[in-house]
Amino acid sequence: MLRAAAGAGTPLGRQAKKIMDAGELVSDDLILRLVRERIAEDDCREGYLFDGFPRTIAQAEGMKSAGIDVDTVIELQLEDEEIIRRMSGRRVHPASGRSYHLLFNPPKTTDVDDVTGEPLIQRDDDREETVRKRLEVYRAQTAPLIAYYTQQAGSGSVNYVRVNGRGDMNDISAEIMGRLGVK
Repeated sequence: MLRAAAGAGTPLGRQAKKIMDAGELVSDDLILRLVRERIAEDDCREGYLFDGFPRTIAQAEGMKSAGIDVDTVIELQLEDEEIIRRMSGRRVHPASGRSYHLLFNPPKTTDVDDVTGEPLIQRDDDREETVRKRLEVYRAQTAPLIAYYTQQAGSGSVNYVRVNGRGDMNDISAEIMGRLGVK
């Protein structure tokens, strides 16, 4: 959602892009405005899935105040070094959005899109130094949500699912779906 808003060049998107490129988290006010705008779209009428949001207790409380209900929270647990390896290995073809990974889904020719032969790029927010900075911000601002949502799960107001993020993507997806009761 943030990348789409940034790519569209909307005023909110341009603000978000500048912040993300610096490895910072988008402000609570800005992200909540983007979320409210996005979930008002027709394709969200039946429901929606947030990935990496909310990122702070203030955002979670802001969602609650705005009447944006959360019924399930999924926490993927993964070591910092594995997160860095996964993120810093990503490469994209800017025109199409095709995504590659140096280890897990490499292009046929290094740094070249398989379809067009055009150069691939590493997004600024996938650079190792940016990822490390984002992990520091995560520990300070986002990790407290674990206790916040665990407490809500204890009172029965949210379903909280914790999953080990190490391993095969299909296995992890299957575990999440199973834990959610989806077949």
